[in-house]
Amino acid sequence: MPDDLIDVDLAYGRQGLRVSLPAGRTTVVTPAHQRAAPDPAATLRAALREPVAGAPLRAVVRPGQRVAVSVCDLTRPQPREAMLRALLDELAGIAGADDLTVLIATGTHRGNTPAELAEMLGPELAARLRVINHDARDEAMLSWCGVHGDGVPVWLNRHWVDADVKITTGFVEPHFFAGFSGGPKLVAPGLAGLETTLTLHDARRIGSDQATWAVCEGNPVHDDVRAIAAATGVDFAFDVVLNREQEIVAAFGGEVLAMHAAARDFVRQVAMRPVDGRFEVVVTTNSGFPLDQNLYQAVKGMSAATTVVEPGGLIICAAQCADGWPDHGSFRAELAAEPSPERLLAAIAARPRTVPDQWQVQVLARVLAQARVGVHTSGLTDADLRSAHLLAVPDIAAAVTAELAAAGPQARVCVLPEGPQTIPFVTESVSAG
Repeated sequence: MPDDLIDVDLAYGRQGLRVSLPAGRTTVVTPAHQRAAPDPAATLRAALREPVAGAPLRAVVRPGQRVAVSVCDLTRPQPREAMLRALLDELAGIAGADDLTVLIATGTHRGNTPAELAEMLGPELAARLRVINHDARDEAMLSWCGVHGDGVPVWLNRHWVDADVKITTGFVEPHFFAGFSGGPKLVAPGLAGLETTLTLHDARRIGSDQATWAVCEGNPVHDDVRAIAAATGVDFAFDVVLNREQEIVAAFGGEVLAMHAAARDFVRQVAMRPVDGRFEVVVTTNSGFPLDQNLYQAVKGMSAATTVVEPGGLIICAAQCADGWPDHGSFRAELAAEPSPERLLAAIAARPRTVPDQWQVQVLARVLAQARVGVHTSGLTDADLRSAHLLAVPDIAAAVTAELAAAGPQARVCVLPEGPQTIPFVTESVSAG
């Protein structure tokens, strides 16, 4: 390898992707390295027995009670099997598999197939437990819970509402408009009806400057997410933090809001990384499989890059998109509905109500208003990308070299190999929300 090049490994699909970039002009930004917990089972058990706030799990559940457990869908790298086994082990003698209903918190995503559920939960648990895909569009699956937060009409999964004990499980990472994932998001939008989710993700909330990475307090999206969880009830919350290898680093349990606050404080110290200015080019990812399965999810990686790209610069997102757009939902049609990002934003602002997938389109349009965006992918054609106002990037290294040459000798490239797992910032001020 020539001395003036540096190899960078990008999280891309299941296998990863290596690119060679100019060493003297490249800044690589990754999360603070976190070793996996030496005994993951013990780490999970400790979170259940020594909660951040509230009672230990065994004190929350009584024999004979119906227990609902929400878990992330396939688009999230949650260690579901390990977390569910930890719950079952801790509840031995109080509640067993027959007492549990596992709810896949799909939000507005499609339900997961039996094969996917076996991969997510492990074949034995997938066969033994009662597992239900949440469907935000199935009115028969929903119960009315009233109006909460800032005028949000709340419909939640009836299996969740009717349970005697409600347990959320998830993982915490920065989120591009909700601040952080995990915690109360496993109630709404995870188990919410479509009307609830459309309100939570309306143009006013998503368009707020506070609806951004690592901000929860004062974020109109997360403020209402927390209000819904508090008003409708979570009996125990259980979240983990993962490293690049998707190994468990830490676990947190207890009362949902206190638990989530502690977990996101931990993640903030790992994920928020300072840089010394903006960059003409930013290469990002969507953290590889399962997070980069489609273009809809890859918007998160693009949004992470906007925190440090120069206005008018180039963002290149490496996302395999094995599941395409995806084809379900209205994301593709919404993106192609207007001839420019500016027209997209104007059309969204003029709508009397939110439509499905509008929020991801709105975020992408805001990204495109700040920078040009190219995508390196094997799951979408060049024509597909053009219809979404995006550029095709078959060779990342060549595209970076050409852009740096055009921008001048002082131009630089920033690389986020893990995409939204790392949120770079230019100043030293990071919100503690």
